[in-house]
Amino acid sequence: MTMIQALRSAMDVMLERDDSVVVYGQDVGYFGGVFRCTEGLQARYGRTRVFDAPISESGIVGTAVGMAAYGLRPVVEVQFADYVYPALDQIMSEVARLRYRSAGDFSAALTIRMPCGGGIYGGQTHSQSPEALFVHTCGLRTVMPSNPYDAKGLLIASIESNDPVIFLEPKRLYNGPFDGHHDRPLVPWSRHALGEVPEGHYRVPLESASIVRAGGAVTVLAYGTMVFVAEAAVQETGIDAEIIDLRSLWPLDLETIVASVEKTGRCLIVHEATRTSGFGAELAALVQEHCFWHLEAPIERVAGWDTPYPHAQEWSYFPGPQRVGEALKKVMEG
Repeated sequence: MTMIQALRSAMDVMLERDDSVVVYGQDVGYFGGVFRCTEGLQARYGRTRVFDAPISESGIVGTAVGMAAYGLRPVVEVQFADYVYPALDQIMSEVARLRYRSAGDFSAALTIRMPCGGGIYGGQTHSQSPEALFVHTCGLRTVMPSNPYDAKGLLIASIESNDPVIFLEPKRLYNGPFDGHHDRPLVPWSRHALGEVPEGHYRVPLESASIVRAGGAVTVLAYGTMVFVAEAAVQETGIDAEIIDLRSLWPLDLETIVASVEKTGRCLIVHEATRTSGFGAELAALVQEHCFWHLEAPIERVAGWDTPYPHAQEWSYFPGPQRVGEALKKVMEG
């Protein structure tokens, strides 16, 4: 399956399995979503289970809070991560705090899906990676898969979770085979298979990272599209790096990270979002706190520029194999 097919399969499984699951958002019903993630679901489950919402992100998330408080499990789509800002008050003030404010009488078992990152020349309002905002907000789980198998398993686990989950989907990985050695996907919007994905129900634990490449010289922490960029850089440099796909940004699988850095003695962090106050800064702080006496070189970070998202130069904005490779060499020389 492609990642889109895997995500659709997860929602299909949960709609069939659990009558409390509802799916809605802008254009997700009849049209099947701007990226077709929900294509065919309304025809199968009807307009009371899969339906369109007005262009009001605060309204979409606000109604989802009420539904979740009264026992439903809403899966709502924000059409692009950049559109989530009108809903931040609902997410941060209501969704994240509902269980604590009600002393456990209510919970917010809802999942907020949103495509994130660049790769489609969408400019400043269709290309952002705002994961640090949600990781910073106590009471939220934040997830970003890098492959179809994880995408389906993590989405099912998110829908079944009694905690609210921010589910970020890297749009560069939606439809086609991404080769981290190149600036663009080899077949930008193809339907080529990306991975084996079981048809039925399975879960990927929300708190678990995945070691996608074992190594002994340096630990590379990445997630989403940057997992493939890191793999390309490691292949090009020949450095024996251990690459960890975080998958669940928060709660974080700190145990896997610490074990790896204690083994390698070096750490490189890669993410697409802006560098300053990005999630990489928190990762660097955690590695320093837990692995200081094992580090043999300063922790390195490779990230997006500290600038408004550059439409015309987005492929220069992304960390690529060259930038990641240079950082790998630097951390090895430290």
